[in-house]
Amino acid sequence: MGIFSRFTDIINSNINNLLDKAEDPSKMVRLIIQEMEDTLVEVRSTSAKTLAEKKDLARQVTRLEQDVLEWQSKAELALSKNREDLARAALQEKKKCSDNSAAIAEELGHIDDHISKLQNEVIQLQDKLADAKARQKSILLREKTASSRLKVKRNMHSDKVDDALNRFDSYERKIDGIEAQVDAYDLGSKSLSDEIAELAEDEKIDDELAQLKAKLNMTTQTSKKVTKKKHA
Repeated sequence: MGIFSRFTDIINSNINNLLDKAEDPSKMVRLIIQEMEDTLVEVRSTSAKTLAEKKDLARQVTRLEQDVLEWQSKAELALSKNREDLARAALQEKKKCSDNSAAIAEELGHIDDHISKLQNEVIQLQDKLADAKARQKSILLREKTASSRLKVKRNMHSDKVDDALNRFDSYERKIDGIEAQVDAYDLGSKSLSDEIAELAEDEKIDDELAQLKAKLNMTTQTSKKVTKKKHA
């Protein structure tokens, strides 16, 4: 495929359609960018050669136009010397130069038109290249994020995760059993704080009992005094 054929294909291509059909969009974007950059280098090189050829053709036109003037002068000179044969020959040479100049000038017109279209296409290609590079960053970022999410999802739905959670549950039940055994050993045994608290509670009960006895004794004595007064 020639450079200009490939260049036109890229210009007329739709990047979105290319990406939609691609199995690996990020790879496709890299290929598109590489193709565009390579094409730009080739197009600029070809453009430089075309411009050089245009200058050379322009110089040829200038020389031929000068030759036309010179043959015109020669024809006039020959005719002034009554050399009609030489004048005729000079005019023939003049016509050849004039025809060649017109042909090259026409070719220059085609070249100018070609260069103008090429410049417009280069601008379009540069715009598409900038668009592709912007999309490349976005696609690579999206691909990286999606791959990370997929990895997380796979891990969340993995049997290994479920097995690990089941092991955690088993370990927790085992620890609960051990703690229950420790608590069982503590049943029926009293700590120092508990024993001291019980002593304080016993002392309180003893005081209350002593008060009750004193009250009861006082009531009994009062009853005996009342009884003695009645008998007296």
